[in-house]
Amino acid sequence: MTAGLPSKRLAWTLLLLFLAAWFYALGARTLVPTDEGRYAEMAREMLATHDWITPRLNGIKYFEKPPLQNWMNAATFAAFGLGEWQARLWTGLCGLLGIALAGWTGYRVYDARTGYYAAVILASSFFWAALSHVNTLDMGLAGMMTLALCALLLAQREGATEPEQRRWMLVCWAGMALAVLSKGLIGLVLPGAVLVAYTLLQRDFALWKRLHLGLGLAVFFAITTPWFVLVSLHNPEFPHFFFIHEHLQRFTSRVHNRAGPWYYFIPILVLGILPWLGVLFQGLLHGLRERTPGRFQPNRLLATWALLIFVFFSVSGSKLPSYIIPIFPALALLIAAWLRRVGPAGLKLPAALVFLLCAIGCFFVPRVAGMGGEGFEKPLYAGYTWWVGATALIGLLGSLAAFLLARRGNEHALLTLAATGFIAGQVAMLGHEPLGRYAAGVQHLPALQAELAPDTPLYSVGRYEQALPFYLRRTLVLVEHADEMAFGLGQEPQRWIPSRAEFARRWRAAADANSKQVAIMSPSVYQAMQQQGLPMRVIGQDPRRVIVANDGNVGNVGTPAGSAATTGNTGKSGKKP
Repeated sequence: MTAGLPSKRLAWTLLLLFLAAWFYALGARTLVPTDEGRYAEMAREMLATHDWITPRLNGIKYFEKPPLQNWMNAATFAAFGLGEWQARLWTGLCGLLGIALAGWTGYRVYDARTGYYAAVILASSFFWAALSHVNTLDMGLAGMMTLALCALLLAQREGATEPEQRRWMLVCWAGMALAVLSKGLIGLVLPGAVLVAYTLLQRDFALWKRLHLGLGLAVFFAITTPWFVLVSLHNPEFPHFFFIHEHLQRFTSRVHNRAGPWYYFIPILVLGILPWLGVLFQGLLHGLRERTPGRFQPNRLLATWALLIFVFFSVSGSKLPSYIIPIFPALALLIAAWLRRVGPAGLKLPAALVFLLCAIGCFFVPRVAGMGGEGFEKPLYAGYTWWVGATALIGLLGSLAAFLLARRGNEHALLTLAATGFIAGQVAMLGHEPLGRYAAGVQHLPALQAELAPDTPLYSVGRYEQALPFYLRRTLVLVEHADEMAFGLGQEPQRWIPSRAEFARRWRAAADANSKQVAIMSPSVYQAMQQQGLPMRVIGQDPRRVIVANDGNVGNVGTPAGSAATTGNTGKSGKKP
C-alpha cells in the first residue's frame, strides 16, 4: 500500500460501513419542522399536481427559492414513494458528492494522501455529516458550490492539459448554474466574489483568460434560463419578488427576522468543524501563507473561499446556522494539506481538544434533562440525556485512542478520530428523534386519520404545521396566519381565511349542518374559541397545538382513549408513518 494510506481491503470495508450508516441515517428520524417538512411537502405537491414550473407550499405560490431540490425530491418520490429517507436522499447524495469531490480534488491537485485526508475529514465533520441528513436547501447549495469550486481547482491546476482545463471549467460553470437553481443568485455571486478577491490578492489577472467565459456563460444560461423564463411567463409577479425581495432586501435588511450579531457563526463553526477544531486555524494559515510553484495557488483560493463566504454571511442582515455549510469542503482540503505536511503528530492537538470538550460536557449532561420548559417536554429531554451522555463517552474514548496513536506516529490516528466524530454526531442526531416527533406533531396522526375523510376540511388556525401536511398527504386551509406564504396569498387570497371571525362563522355553520370539519390551533387560540362557545371536540392535544373536530360537546377538553397527546410520553405510541 501507499505510505499513509489504508490497504485496499481496509479501505473498502470502511467505505461500505460508512455508506451503510450514511444511508440508514437518512430514514431514521421524523422530518422536523420547519425546513424538512416544508421542502418535502412542496415536492409532494409538485408531484401530485404535475406543475413543475410554479413552486407551491400548501397549494399557495411560493417563490422564495428556485426549484432544483423540489424537482429532485419529487423525482425521488415518483421513483421510491413518499417517506423520510426519500425526502432526504437528495441532500444525502449532495453530501456524498462533496466528500467525493474533496477527495478527488485533493488527489489530483496535491497527492493521494491529501485526497484521502480531505475525504475523511469532510465526511466526519459534524456539520457536514449532520446537514447531509437534513432536508434543507443549504446542503443542496453546498453540493453544487463544491462542484464549482473543485472543478475550478482541477481546471487551473498545474499540469492540466487544454482539453482538461476546458472540460473542468465547463463543469465549474454548470456547478454555479445548478447552485443558482438550488438557492438563487448566491450560487453565482459568491464564487464570483471569491474569484475577484483571489485575483486581487494574488495579482493573477491572467486567470480570467483561462475561465472560458464565452462557452461557460453559454452553459450557465442554458441551464438556468428556461425555468426563470417559464416561471416569469406563468407568474408575472415572480421577478420582483424573487430578485428584489428575496435577494437585495434579504441581505441588506432584517425583512426575514433572521438577524444575529457579527459573531453569530463563530460558535457554529467551532462546533461544526469538530473533531478537527484543533487544526482549523493551522490549515487556514497554511493556506494563506503557503505558495506552491506555478501560476495558480490552490491554497490561497481555498482560504479565500472559506474566509470570504464566512465574512459575507456574518455581515448579512439574514443569518441561519446552515448558511456557512459551503465553506466546509474548502476547510477540509486546507486541513488535509496541512496534515499531509506535518504527519500524524499534527493530530495530537485536535484529539486532546475533543477529549477536553467531552470531559467538560460530561458535567453538563445531567442538565439536559432540565431543558424542557413544559411538563410534556421533560420526559423527552430526560430520555435525550442518555444519548448525549453516550455521545460524550464515545468522544472521550475515541479521542483518547486517537491521541495515543498520534503520539506513536500511527497513521490510523486520523481514521480513529474521524470515526469518533462521525459516530458521536450520528448518535446525537438519532437520540433527538422523540423531540423531533413532538415538534412535527406526528403522534397525532392516528387520531387525525381516524377523523379525516378525503373531503373533510382541515383548518390551521393561527399557526401553520410544517410537517403534518406531508404525512397527511394533504394541504390545510390557513386561518389568520399567513407567515411566509403572505406574498402568495396576496396573489391568491381565495386560498385562505384571513380572519378568525370568518373561520368561526364557517365552523358554526358546518356544525349546524352536521358537516364534519377538523382544525389545528395553538392552545391560546383554542381557549379564545372556547370562550366564544364554539362546538369543539378535542381529538389531540399537546403544549404546542390543540386538534379539534366540530362535533361533540362544547368545551370538551378531554383527550380520547389511545391518544398520546397529554400523557407526557416520548411520542413513540402509535405506528410511525
